[in-house]
Amino acid sequence: MLTIQNVTVRLGGREIIDHASASIPPRGKVGLIGRNGAGKSTLVKAIIGELELDDGDIDMPRGMRLGYIAQEAPSGTSTPFDTVLAADAERLALLEESETCHDPDRLGDVHERLLAIDAYSAPSRAARILIGLGFDEEMQGQPLDSFSGGWKMRVALAALLFSAPDVLLLDEPSNHLDLEATLWLENFLKSYPGTLIVISHERDLLNNVVDHILHLQGGKLTLYPGSYDSFERQRAERAAQLAAAKVSQDAQRAKLQDYVARNSARASTAKQAQSRAKMLAKMQPITALIEDPSLAFDFPNPSELRPPLITLDLAAVGYAADTPILRRLNLRIDPDDRIALLGRNGNGKTTLARLLAAQLTPMEGAMTATGKMQIGYFTQYQVEELAGDATPLEHMTRAMDGKTPAAVRAQLGRFGFSGNRATAQVGTLSGGERARLALALVTRDAPHLLILDEPTNHLDVDAREALVQALNTYTGAVILISHDRHMVELTADRLVLVDDGTAKEYPGSIEDYIDFVLGRNQPRDGNGDGKGKGAKKDRRATAQAREELRTLKKQVTEAEALLTKAQTLLSELDRAMFDPASARADLAKLKMSELSIRRGQVAAELEAAELAWLAAGEAMETAQAAAA
Repeated sequence: MLTIQNVTVRLGGREIIDHASASIPPRGKVGLIGRNGAGKSTLVKAIIGELELDDGDIDMPRGMRLGYIAQEAPSGTSTPFDTVLAADAERLALLEESETCHDPDRLGDVHERLLAIDAYSAPSRAARILIGLGFDEEMQGQPLDSFSGGWKMRVALAALLFSAPDVLLLDEPSNHLDLEATLWLENFLKSYPGTLIVISHERDLLNNVVDHILHLQGGKLTLYPGSYDSFERQRAERAAQLAAAKVSQDAQRAKLQDYVARNSARASTAKQAQSRAKMLAKMQPITALIEDPSLAFDFPNPSELRPPLITLDLAAVGYAADTPILRRLNLRIDPDDRIALLGRNGNGKTTLARLLAAQLTPMEGAMTATGKMQIGYFTQYQVEELAGDATPLEHMTRAMDGKTPAAVRAQLGRFGFSGNRATAQVGTLSGGERARLALALVTRDAPHLLILDEPTNHLDVDAREALVQALNTYTGAVILISHDRHMVELTADRLVLVDDGTAKEYPGSIEDYIDFVLGRNQPRDGNGDGKGKGAKKDRRATAQAREELRTLKKQVTEAEALLTKAQTLLSELDRAMFDPASARADLAKLKMSELSIRRGQVAAELEAAELAWLAAGEAMETAQAAAA
């Protein structure tokens, strides 16, 4: 068992971990979660001994091997295959000794140990891990320096998994992976024989792999049994209990304060008042669970444009002349489309995204786009390229050159950058805050098409949920590249598979695609090849059902947008009626009678929107049940 006892860690004089304690069960699979900046990576570094503890202890059995990926990716002329094999230092040392040892007794011990650690099957195990993480046979033999940083980190992950430590510590292992490699990693971790501690914001990984959630908040640790969804339920119950206790305590505190105020000056009751004052001083305040008010995503809605926004007709695209990466692209994008691009890294998803963003031009065929269309294109490079010594306000002022300071502040406010956060240096912001700033920058012109290439890499679970909600209320079109299948499932109603040098509609759900990647539940005809008439009929039926669901999802989304719009306007009208000083300028000008009439109209619209939303939701649930 690994035990964290009363641990405190300070960095730069600031307390990151504050007398935290937890016991990790033997062979437990633990998801370490917490908001960005809570100290998760700090705790892991303390466990491996990279950071010195200011107080407390971390106890573990003698000889327990810890495994953790170093910050620097491997490099040099060594190949991924050789790098992974070299990760098992004991195997290498024993093999070398077996070649030079002349002592028969020692040689026997060496060979016995080699058999015990399954040393002779190591090459096949190393190859299987690399294949699972996306390295084909040819890539396994190429020098490390021929790969990008993301692929090098995959090699580091493969080497760590191959070394099979007693305690495997992973910090956001899926950040450099595509959906296919993430699915493979998930299956690998499910059957991992040792203890696992994984920092992850992937809801599906936390639900499918871990059996405990270790929550780090306010420098304290709380261990919850079960998956992430189970943790959310337990946390909600705890929040409700805390809220009820806080209400009760506040009432008690108010009574004590009132008694002290009324009776302190009277000689006959001064002693009792003093006693109650001491009671007040000793009363520990119950704080509700902290909610971050700056956690915000609010994409400005674009003006209406007639469909289609973009049409590709037998288009080809690439980077080198006469060497297209993708060919025969036929794709239509309408103003209300929500499309997720699927396929392994290296198949051309980003290339297609850059074509749609007009950063690349077709080599063959045609691409037509609406002339008035604005496009917002988000990539991780934009997050990394933000100037660390500038503030969000300075970044946005430059990007919105010519706009009023109020307009600049308003766009920053949509993404949680108000007050001091707008004037803090970018270098002091968390990864999630920098991602929000990049999203604020690319959406400043209210784009009609939003292209998001791995937008969740720096976001914690709560921030990802906020992003999903923002995308579902945004009225423009969305193209999404993400390995977070929870996000894909909740936001996309069209799937496009980028594979074999082209991109085609995928006739199924994200769950169907996962089954396809993992080789599960594949349709087969009487000959067992999955290509017979029955399979074709199934695919046609699946495609038809999917189209019906897409229409219903669109109706639900439209109803939700109307509902949100009516609720927002009703709140603004109420504010104008009861607090005119803080009201919206156009509403503040209206008379009370005009506001009352307008409120009645909006209330009726809200009721109609609620009915439409309920009806659309019921119809979609019925269709989903029939499809299942």
